[in-house]
Amino acid sequence: MEIRRLHDFLAEQLQNPRADAIAAKKQGRWVTYSTQEVARLADTVSRALLALGLKKGDRIALVSPNRPEWNFIDLGAVQIGVIVVPMYANSIAKEYEYIIQHSESRLLFCSGGDIWEKVRSILPNCPTLEKVYTFDPEPEATLWTEFLKLGEASSVDLTPYKAAVQPEDWATFLYTSGTTGTPKGVILTHHNIVSNILTVRALNLLPRSSNQQELRALSFLPLNHSFERMVFYTYLAMGIGVYYAESLDKIAENLREVKPHVFTSVPRLLEKVYERIMATGQTLTGLKRRLFFWALKLVEHYDPERKDYPLSYRLQLALARALVFRKWKEALGGNVQLIVTGAAALPRYLARIFWGAGFHIMEGYGLTETSPVISVNTFDAYRIGSVGKPIPGVEVRIEPLEGYPPNEGEIVVRGPNVMVGYYKNPEATADVLKNGWFYTGDVGKLDKDGFLYITDRKKELFKTAGGKYIAPQPLESALKSSFYIEQAMVVGENRKFPAALLVPSFPALEKWAHEHSISYTSREDLIRHPRVQELIQAEVDRINADFSQFERVKKFALLPKEWTIEGGELTPTLKLKRRIILSKYADVIESLYAEAEAQAPIVR
Repeated sequence: MEIRRLHDFLAEQLQNPRADAIAAKKQGRWVTYSTQEVARLADTVSRALLALGLKKGDRIALVSPNRPEWNFIDLGAVQIGVIVVPMYANSIAKEYEYIIQHSESRLLFCSGGDIWEKVRSILPNCPTLEKVYTFDPEPEATLWTEFLKLGEASSVDLTPYKAAVQPEDWATFLYTSGTTGTPKGVILTHHNIVSNILTVRALNLLPRSSNQQELRALSFLPLNHSFERMVFYTYLAMGIGVYYAESLDKIAENLREVKPHVFTSVPRLLEKVYERIMATGQTLTGLKRRLFFWALKLVEHYDPERKDYPLSYRLQLALARALVFRKWKEALGGNVQLIVTGAAALPRYLARIFWGAGFHIMEGYGLTETSPVISVNTFDAYRIGSVGKPIPGVEVRIEPLEGYPPNEGEIVVRGPNVMVGYYKNPEATADVLKNGWFYTGDVGKLDKDGFLYITDRKKELFKTAGGKYIAPQPLESALKSSFYIEQAMVVGENRKFPAALLVPSFPALEKWAHEHSISYTSREDLIRHPRVQELIQAEVDRINADFSQFERVKKFALLPKEWTIEGGELTPTLKLKRRIILSKYADVIESLYAEAEAQAPIVR
């Protein structure tokens, strides 16, 4: 059948249904929903929305961790033309309020607990909301099963409503997480998202099997993000069962239970997996320890593109995979064929190690405004350090920028995946959509083979007092590659040199302190210790060696507290809110430069 709208994927899969199209763990056991059950519940949602008087073009808001109910609401709304406005579960209440009011949402569906408490606190300020339904029982809340009863009591024929939805109709408003200011509502049509899904489905990317019914995915990135939302529909379109992780804390356990063949991730989660593996390796002794570090040394420069490795290396690699890396695979369930990563740059050293260990990690690139995929590595074309080649139908060109080499500049995109614009924000739309091209704000370059590389964020580039341009992201990524550094932000606009705010990886640092008989009473005490300062200085010096003299971090400050979403320093997608951090640590930064002549790093 022809796929033109999002709900066409579900209709297509009803021709080849599976028993576990969607699954989640409830009360200690996995509960599965067949394709037929998913379609029935989506229709029930559609009928309930119609019973409440909603019509094509109306908006409903949705905020919850990943769970099947999220999909039932989404599928049921879009197939009758109701626009879904999802929100990040970990956003603050004021952001919920802004999005609900700005989108003029008529209904809100949410989970219980802290989310319900945040929702309840803003209800007096949201006059457009007619009703709120919770997925979990809460005092003073209406359970969503009451909503479903409205749909179950209706026998309305949905055929004309589904047929009335056109490819160019708006499907969703996705509010950007906002690193610099108020969130903007990205308008995506059915055609925008469908074009992206169909293209990705056609690529040699996601796993395939002679029995597609066997394939399972574990999902834990938030569904309200354009990446995981599009990935869900792609799994649906390919007949891959979607299992929702219970929480980030339970991912390891859920991987062993579900034994997925594919999952999506962000680099930071893969870094944490690697850090846990390294911490385990440090505890080994004797032959096991020697084998562990021999295997790591073997793959630290592995290149999956290279086909001419000598027989001796290939035999050693096979032995390392059998003796050491096999256990890594078992920890991820034993079946993982593919890990797709995006949202931030994957450190090259990490990509080489995982590829060498036998994991296929495909890094891609996209934005909410592009539905989201612009480029991605595939089994047919992959290159470590790149985000792959632009996907078919999407054009990419590099717009020259001051301060960058001639082959590097702003990434500009044109294609069927590019958004309509920002809802009720024509000025912001005009800033990024020009003559059919979308200006991403990201800086990158294309190599001779057409692979795209992301090198920086345009708005984050700064110029030192000496007139040198500094791209902070490569420096920050390199600093975070240290076993002892968890978070990093490089500063230095209009200053004589770059400096950095660093948050140590306290589990690793505390273990190191114990091994070196360093006593301390608090984190603040620990980071002030001279030997800790020397350790971090040595790490910074090692990392600086890979950068030009003018780019090198000359001073740093160690901070005792991690940056968090709740603290306001990170967006819901874990990006740095630079403006907030600059303001919050203004005195620390001033001290760095005021004491620039001092030999020891500043510790605050």
